[in-house]
Formats: sequence, structure tokens, C-alpha cells
Amino acid sequence: MHHKYCDNIVDTTLNCIILTQFLIHSTPFMAEENIITKKSKQKKSLKDLFFITFGILLYAFGYTAFILPEQVVMGGVSGISALLFYAFKLPPGVSIYVLNISMLLIAFRALTRQFTIRTIIGVTIMSILIGLLQPLMQAFPIITAGEDKFMHVLIGGALGGAGLGIVFSHNGSTGGTDIIIALLNKYFRVSFGRAMQFIDITIISSSYLLFNSMETIVYGVAFTLIASYVCDYVINGSRQTVQFIIISKEYEKIADTINHKVHRGVTVIEGKGWYSKKEVDILIVLARKYESQDVFSYIKRIDPYAMVSQSFCHGVFGEGFDKIK
Repeated sequence: MHHKYCDNIVDTTLNCIILTQFLIHSTPFMAEENIITKKSKQKKSLKDLFFITFGILLYAFGYTAFILPEQVVMGGVSGISALLFYAFKLPPGVSIYVLNISMLLIAFRALTRQFTIRTIIGVTIMSILIGLLQPLMQAFPIITAGEDKFMHVLIGGALGGAGLGIVFSHNGSTGGTDIIIALLNKYFRVSFGRAMQFIDITIISSSYLLFNSMETIVYGVAFTLIASYVCDYVINGSRQTVQFIIISKEYEKIADTINHKVHRGVTVIEGKGWYSKKEVDILIVLARKYESQDVFSYIKRIDPYAMVSQSFCHGVFGEGFDKIK
């Protein structure tokens, strides 16, 4: 009994020593790993901030250089600020900031902390850039107002949409009526799309009270449609994914090449040709749109007679693609 008790003490002591040694040796590695992870996150945050600022700069340039000189009213807070500028000469940079912060305070409880922080950063950058560019574009205009107005609205809408697309692609936010929509969605279960359409149409239509012109409303709708289309194109273009279904006798070579050259995973499925009644191996590959030409090139080089089906995916989430939302 005494020996057994002593053996237990020895075993416990040895286990403690081993655990202590493990913690001593592993701690530096864990600390180093944490530092690397922290640096990686900081690098990504700085990259996102750079692209968010660049996107907002594009939007601000389109807004101040092409839209304000043509007295066009679009949807959102930018549209309200434009109305205030046309009616009372209130600087749009100031009104955009005041309106957004006011809405944030009203809807604070309905918003997440992350959304609030992103919105404050985005709104602050936008207000500063519009505040700087608006008087500059007024003093040194790059267009002649009223001359080819539709082209100016087209350029302004394209720049605005591209800018917003870049901002949203890097997890940024410019606030706007999204804040009120989030509030309506939480408490009144109003769908996001319908609420946005209703608010934008109301803001654009209100321009009639100031200008007494249906033309202004048409240009406002045109800007909104163009900006929305370009914004969607930028977001989906950067994330668009394609799926390949490949049937080939050289499936092993094709799979290895895609693995090592394109650096994409390949799934092999056993199938059967119903007409020939022969067993076939089918490859399924998911890749970014810009990688599709490389995939086709390698397939053609290995087996020019391979059967290939390509289709576009609305979204692919997981390792190597977008994060699951």
C-alpha cells in the first residue's frame, strides 16, 4: 500500500514536470504565433482602410465634379445633402456628416458595434473628402454644366458605383439611409429592398418641389440605376466563381496540374456513361473567374478532346473563397 502511494506521488510529480517543461517551451511559440496573427490582422486592416479611402475618393470625385454642378438629386443621404446644397448652399460635406451621425444616434440600439464603428470611419472620410473637393470643383470645374448632362450623370454614376463597390468589397460602410433601413427592418420587419426603394424614390421625387422639373427626377433615377449596376458589377466581379465539370481519360494528369499549377482543389467523382455503359471519372473544380483561362489552357494541353462544362456560381464560401457570412 505504501509503495503504491509512493508510486502515485512519483507519477504525479513526473507529469507536473513534463507539463511545466511543455508550457515553458511552447509559450514562446504560442506568443510568436499570436504576434504573427496580430500583424496579419493589422496588415489586412490597413489594406482595407486604403481601399475604403480610395473607393470613397472615387465616389466623392464623381459626386462633386459631375453630379452637384448638374443639380441632380439621387437617393440616400447624398441626395438629401444635394437638396440642402441647392436650396440653402449648405456645404454637402457638413450635412452628410451631421445627418449620418444623427441617424446613428437615433438607431444606435438597433445597430451592431462593428457596423457603427465602420460607419463612423466611412462617414468621416467621406465628409472630409467631399468637404475638400466640393469648393475645389466649384472654383476649377472640369465640366460645363448643362452641356451633355446625361453623359455627366453617366460618368458620375459610374464613378460613384465603382467607389461604393470597392468600399463594400473591403467591409466598409458609408452609412446613409442603410441606418434607418436597419432600424425599420428590426422593429417593423420591413424588407431591406423595399425600404431602400421607398426611401430613395421619396428623396428623388422631392427634387420636384425645388426645381419643378420631371427631368431632374429622371436624371436622379438614372444616376441611382447606373451606380447600383456598377456597384454590383465591382462586388461580384471581384468574387465571381466558376465551376468546371471535366470528363477526360487523362483526368489524373489534369487533376494534378490544376492542383499544382492553379492551386485549386479537385474532386473526383465516379460516374457511368449511360450510352456507352462505361465507367468514367469526373473532375469538379471551383476557381475564380480570372483563373478560368489557365484551367482551360492546361486541359487543352493535356487532352484537347476532353469534355468540359463551365458554369458561374452565385457564391462559394469556405477555404480559398469567401468567408461564410
